[in-house]
Amino acid sequence: MRDVARLAGVSHQTVSRVLNGHPHVREQTRLRVQAAITELGYRPNRAARTLVTGRSQVLGVVALNTTLYGPASLLSAFELAAAEAGFAVSVGSVRNLDRTSITAVVERHLAHRVAGIVVIAPVESAGEALECLPTDIPLVTVDGDPRRPVPLVTIDQVEGGRLATRHLLDAGHRTVWHVSGPADWFDSAGRIAGWRETLQAAGAEIPPVLQADWSAASGYRCGQMLARTPEVTAIFTANDDLALGVLHALHEHGRRVPEEVSVVGFDDVPDAAYFIPPLTTVRPDFDTVAEASLDLLLAQIDAGVDHTLRRTVSPTLITRDSVAPPR
Repeated sequence: MRDVARLAGVSHQTVSRVLNGHPHVREQTRLRVQAAITELGYRPNRAARTLVTGRSQVLGVVALNTTLYGPASLLSAFELAAAEAGFAVSVGSVRNLDRTSITAVVERHLAHRVAGIVVIAPVESAGEALECLPTDIPLVTVDGDPRRPVPLVTIDQVEGGRLATRHLLDAGHRTVWHVSGPADWFDSAGRIAGWRETLQAAGAEIPPVLQADWSAASGYRCGQMLARTPEVTAIFTANDDLALGVLHALHEHGRRVPEEVSVVGFDDVPDAAYFIPPLTTVRPDFDTVAEASLDLLLAQIDAGVDHTLRRTVSPTLITRDSVAPPR
């Protein structure tokens, strides 16, 4: 830090203020210090900073070891938000979100003196595990169980189900079939609830739910049955991979989309706009979820643990070419 101060022609206290984002530093001075940091390749010593400030600059995350778009996008967005706030992120990946796995990762994070912990907890077993954790640590769950008394940030899955179903009904379809995700995921349950509530409110028939996993292969298997059912004219799938499988099955059976069957997905994966046809889908705002999670975590780090903190983020319907009025 003194080397940076010498090159920039300022005191090392000024360098410290720049590094910590202090508002009372002239812009010209800030730019000079940042140029010196870049030239010297300076990296703050996080361990030393923790000793001086009493506050760790590392946040712990517990996440499912998966390539599923939703959880992976949430993790990536949180890492970026934390970095912008000056925090490093230590990720503990688990094969299963159960009591043993979550407890082990949390204990490891605490042993490394992280400032707070985020648990991406979209399944029922994770909710049960959270009850066994210490109650005095700053902690936020993402996409967790809304019935449990822990700080929570979640996407409004019910509203997402409503948006998809309402869009298909407004296009003129008499009812909407639903291909769901796994039964133990809160995302699945919320999307089913929104779908069912919307059909009930419209006085429409409620078809049986076709339960799948999150893969295109399982969507294809469900799509095989739906394609052979002539009365099916509208399908809402719980994610875009399922929609991809359904689209493939409909194509194989000669059911044209959207002329004969309309399809809406969920997640707005980067490839959704390039499906054939481009997929209408519901887009969760992962960046806002990550920022809200960080806000709730930092609030507890600064002011103490508060189990009542809640934040719900609304999704958005993205309309493309996979929906049309029924023939």
